[in-house]
Amino acid sequence: MVAGVGCCQTPAAVEPPTQRQTLDAWERFVTGEPLVATAVSKFVLSSWQRSLRSGVEPRSRLAPVVARGDALEQLRRRNHDLLWAAQGLFVTTAHLLARSGTIMLLTDPNGVVLEVAGDMRTAEAARDIHLLEGGNWHEAAVGTNGIGTALAMRLPAQVHGAEHFCEGIKRWTCAAAPIFVPGTDQILGVVDISGPPETYQVNSLVLVVAAARQIEAVLAERTHREHFHLLEACLKFGAPGDALAMMALDRNAKLIHTSGGLPGTDLRLGSFLPGIEPGRQVEEWARRLPEGLRPEWLHPVSVDGTTIGALLVVPKRPRGVPVAASLARAAGAYGPAGGSGNESEIDPSRSGFENLVGHSQALRTTVDRARQLRGRRVAVLIQGETGVGKELFARAIHGDEERNGPFVTFNCGATTKELIGSELFGHVRGAYTGATNEGRAGRFEVAHGGTLCLDEIGELPLELQPVLLRALEEGVVYRLGEAKPRRVDVRLLAMTNRDLLEEVEAGRFRRDLYHRIGVTRIRVPPLRERESDVELLIEHFNHRVAERHGVSSRSFGADVKSLLRGYAWPGNVRELRNVVESLLLTSNESAVRCDELPEELLAAAGVGPQAASDVPATSLEESERLAIVRAVQSVHGNLAQAARSLGISRSTLYRKVERYHLENIVRLGDDTDRAGDSKP
Repeated sequence: MVAGVGCCQTPAAVEPPTQRQTLDAWERFVTGEPLVATAVSKFVLSSWQRSLRSGVEPRSRLAPVVARGDALEQLRRRNHDLLWAAQGLFVTTAHLLARSGTIMLLTDPNGVVLEVAGDMRTAEAARDIHLLEGGNWHEAAVGTNGIGTALAMRLPAQVHGAEHFCEGIKRWTCAAAPIFVPGTDQILGVVDISGPPETYQVNSLVLVVAAARQIEAVLAERTHREHFHLLEACLKFGAPGDALAMMALDRNAKLIHTSGGLPGTDLRLGSFLPGIEPGRQVEEWARRLPEGLRPEWLHPVSVDGTTIGALLVVPKRPRGVPVAASLARAAGAYGPAGGSGNESEIDPSRSGFENLVGHSQALRTTVDRARQLRGRRVAVLIQGETGVGKELFARAIHGDEERNGPFVTFNCGATTKELIGSELFGHVRGAYTGATNEGRAGRFEVAHGGTLCLDEIGELPLELQPVLLRALEEGVVYRLGEAKPRRVDVRLLAMTNRDLLEEVEAGRFRRDLYHRIGVTRIRVPPLRERESDVELLIEHFNHRVAERHGVSSRSFGADVKSLLRGYAWPGNVRELRNVVESLLLTSNESAVRCDELPEELLAAAGVGPQAASDVPATSLEESERLAIVRAVQSVHGNLAQAARSLGISRSTLYRKVERYHLENIVRLGDDTDRAGDSKP
């Protein structure tokens, strides 16, 4: 019977249907007669229903053959990895199943048979129903069967005798399990054991599951080994400081390591590069890179003549065509300009406090505090939400590299736990599998005499935290695999968007390290606390982005600026920059219209996209006023709730209420808020 692993077919006290009962149920099903509830399992019935919907002919006697000769060889080449991983299993199977009356089959992800091994008499008999290399056993082609139903359910399945949908296959029994690409939900193929009905055993399902897991384990072991080779290639390629970004992608275009200054990146370890399907040959990637990524940035990595992945290295100052805006969408980064310099927030040319745009009191207070720390050899913890510009503050605090030494960055959350120690402290030859042959200095040694900037310090694994603390306290590091102390003199700047004190209380961050890295602290204010800076930033990005992309800047009218000022900006300055860049690149009109703004921004202001396009610019402020009135009235005057529903801060809402002379709502809101605050 068809069964998913871990599924219970029938209650223990109920006998499963006999082959005669199942055959009778099948006859009733294909003729459209009602079935007895217990005639077949729900798994068999659902498979029969899928088969019928797919147009499979119930009286069919064999499966279609879709690949012969050269076509079959091409299919086998496309599935080389699967066949390679299964070859040891099939060599063993050919011997063990030689007199068992059963055969083992391997199929591609579409159910087409690639390999057959086992009892030769059974293999010959199987040819009569095209259970052979090139035969298509997808459920949509031949109805209910072990291979096709396992693919349809994405679970192991066992189909016995009369449970098959096609009449000519009912004299067979089969058990099958899907094989997955390790670490993903992508089906690579199916392994199946088939034979005549007398070979039916419940344990056959267990055997194929074990076989599938063995193939996956072989692939996983190879993947692990190849990942080490790719990481070694990263270390050999050059320091991340030589590039805006360096990404290591395995043979399935899966991101396994990233380093460098890519502020705001949406790619995470374990994600796949957009536009490149898993299984696509690395040599084909250059033609399929997302728009804005250039083929010359792609460096395939080969081991023993086999390409195992690639490094994607985005240079700081590439020549020629600038990186398109779509790169920001695909990789979450801002591409360097061809003629206007690097836009990275850790660009040395932007290392002064004068590059911090804004005159708000919140920003000025932070800048004044940071200025006092410039050039002083003391640890600084820079705290702030994602996108506020912590990197700019770190650069400004460090100052000029010629005077203050090198500025070396490392993102604690952008590499594997196993590599962090090597990246920070270095390693000697043979220190671990994948280590470079000549050894390598770590970031501490590279930053000697200057500043080491650790981003996402809250992501540092707990077991490495005491090692970092000792290096900071003693000024000594030990390369992995070496007992020789190396003296280092570095100034530490640590950045985080987490509440580290909360992490300390939760036991995820050491208290002694927290106090060591936070000798002095600065908090970079979020944009919602800098409303008066929004217009300055709009104009700044308007001209800077236009220059970088070679397009004309656009005018932002009072109505548009009003909506932009009133937005809470959860993504902070980076989100504002995204919006401005998008507006410049998606229209040739000279003036920005309200209906061009992102939907979430319009929704926060209580103005829908259609309303934004219908309301004249002169009446938009009235629309905002009405939105505030409706929001406050909908929560019975509770200004805190109204501010949340509008997506703005409470102080912003107060200013807008005053601006629109809605003091009666303020009084109502104050009374309501105080009443709410007084509740237990």
